[in-house]
Amino acid sequence: MIRTADIREWRNHDVVDVEGHKIGALEAVYVDTSTDEPAMVTVRAGLPTRQRLVFVPVGDAVVGPDYVKVAHPKGLVKKAPSIGTDDVLPAEQEASIYQHYDLPYSPGAGGERRLARR
Repeated sequence: MIRTADIREWRNHDVVDVEGHKIGALEAVYVDTSTDEPAMVTVRAGLPTRQRLVFVPVGDAVVGPDYVKVAHPKGLVKKAPSIGTDDVLPAEQEASIYQHYDLPYSPGAGGERRLARR
């Protein structure tokens, strides 16, 4: 399991897919609000003048010497829901991120957000 403190050190390092293809640079860590464990990271992707932040689950991620390897192929990640580089994730978009990766999603008992940026 990758802990929040550990993965924060990898900001701006490469994020690669299961075959080692570079997806982009790690921008931020999002934790599951019920466990406070890392659930997703955002990755800067796209052309330098048109970058966006795509969400990638880190449940099965592996940290290497200069990269974070996620368990999803680059093609799937590139099609994931995204936000602008200066935007904030809207609460109503959380479910679509989980759905994109075929992961179960349920908001908190009081309807609160599932993801929080750390």
